[in-house]
Amino acid sequence: MKDFKEKLALVPTKPGSYQMKNKDGIIIYVGKAKNLQRRLRSYFTRTVTGKTKMLVDDIDDFEYIVTSSELESLILEITLIKKYDPKYNILLKDDKTYPYIEFTKEKYPRLKVVRNVKRKRNQNYLYGPYPNVNAARKTVNMLNRLYPLRKCENLKKELCLYYHIHECLGYCQKQIPQQQIDTMQHEITSFLKGNTDYVVTKIKEEMIAASEKLNYERASELKEMLNDINITLNKQKIDLNDNYNFDLFNYYHDNNYLSVQLFFVRNGLLIGRHEEILSTLNLEDELIEYIIKFYERNPILPKELLIPEEMNHSLLEDYLNIKVITPKRGKLFSLLSLAKENAILKLNAEEETIKQNDEIRFKALNELKELLHVNSVSRMESFDNSHLFGTFYVGGMVVFEDFLPLKNEYRKFKISTEIKDDLGAMKEVLYRRYYKVLMENLQQPDLIVMDGGKTQITVCKEIISSLGLKIPIIGLIKNKKHQTSEIMNQDFEILPVKKDSNLFLFLTRIQEEVHRYAITYHRNIKAKGALSSLLDVVDGIGEVKKKELLKTFGSLKKMQESSLEELEKILNKDVAKNLFSYLKQL
Repeated sequence: MKDFKEKLALVPTKPGSYQMKNKDGIIIYVGKAKNLQRRLRSYFTRTVTGKTKMLVDDIDDFEYIVTSSELESLILEITLIKKYDPKYNILLKDDKTYPYIEFTKEKYPRLKVVRNVKRKRNQNYLYGPYPNVNAARKTVNMLNRLYPLRKCENLKKELCLYYHIHECLGYCQKQIPQQQIDTMQHEITSFLKGNTDYVVTKIKEEMIAASEKLNYERASELKEMLNDINITLNKQKIDLNDNYNFDLFNYYHDNNYLSVQLFFVRNGLLIGRHEEILSTLNLEDELIEYIIKFYERNPILPKELLIPEEMNHSLLEDYLNIKVITPKRGKLFSLLSLAKENAILKLNAEEETIKQNDEIRFKALNELKELLHVNSVSRMESFDNSHLFGTFYVGGMVVFEDFLPLKNEYRKFKISTEIKDDLGAMKEVLYRRYYKVLMENLQQPDLIVMDGGKTQITVCKEIISSLGLKIPIIGLIKNKKHQTSEIMNQDFEILPVKKDSNLFLFLTRIQEEVHRYAITYHRNIKAKGALSSLLDVVDGIGEVKKKELLKTFGSLKKMQESSLEELEKILNKDVAKNLFSYLKQL
């Protein structure tokens, strides 16, 4: 660790944001503080362990920006985190957004489950979030069975099956009274807000009618729907005012591990919860950072946010622009305490396993550093290709940090149709990846992991060297049984890594993951038969031509039956020929 004594003495005691850098000048952590000098001194003048020790060991320099208030320092901190995505800042493990139930504001409305709600916030009615996506889909399916809403994305020219089984009113051909649509909307939205009276009454009426017609199968189905509603509501109902709409956040912190619980309450119903366990550096800052990151990923904010008393209410309130409160007594206080209890139980149940896993990873990382004679190994990138009968290659890249996958940074590559071999495909993928890293100043990996030995390493060294980069490379060599047997460094030396070691296991997991990712990309394209996805594989087809092809042919079958001349009416000759050849091989 470097001695920052003189530099620390010059740091002001004012609020601001600070940025930690590694030996390559990469920002690896961004924080904020009311008192910059006191916070920065704390990293270098006390005993640190775990994640904090890893950070301190990586720090080669630091910078800071003074602000006039703590709110300004928070805004600056979040802005810099978004810009640099530092490796040591708190990372939400599940990068998926939660689904919502959407009731569209169209002339003929539809009901569906959606995830991308940013563009829909003011366009349609949205209910949620639903942490349990299966529950959301089950609810939508039930309501679509009960109410004859429009089911198709675009109106058809003819009446479809849904009309004939009485699950659609035939909006494409029939004139539907607006009052009938308004009634359905009122009953459905009332149900989604927690009032089940209309839906329960409708189910009971249809159940009696089905029984009288001796349609016992339909009656049984309706009875099951009724039971589901009653069971679900009993589980969700909490003893609160029906108009209560809020999120509730609480946590438990122990031994640098943070267990969080987030409850979603809508119309007096506990519709779900979110829970996570993360390792921490600065608890106070990271609680705020966690909540802000969560709501940036799930952007429909609650009317109110309930948090424990020790957290900074004013900062969150000013940043999120919502009411942030702490209940001191009564039912809401009991619910806040319940969230804390759940956080404690979650961490107690999993802390030991998490600790052991962290220790194993850290030991394996240290072993890898010693073998490669480098100061730091954290970010690793690995590549693999997949092809169809030796043509139409696609590439995949996976990213691991401290042997944990960063799935939001995985990348797919559509490779030029002129490429006819594995090495050519790998050269193109590597060049495109690291040319982009240079041009866009993206974070470079500490290690490139190649799927193969001397030949693959040579190709990688050639590309990396041509771009003026210096990144360590290793290759994972497979035996005749296609099992990983040895690890080779960039000097073509076999590294002394035991096959039963944790390091060997972690590296082979990376190899397996990149192989799975690349081959799944190609298999999904073929298996789905999705014309839109298939067109993505063929070089030379951009968004405009893709839309024109989709509009002209409409299905994979029709496109496969088309002639080369028909394709040439839309595409130039070379691209049309490539597409024609590809379609014949599917």
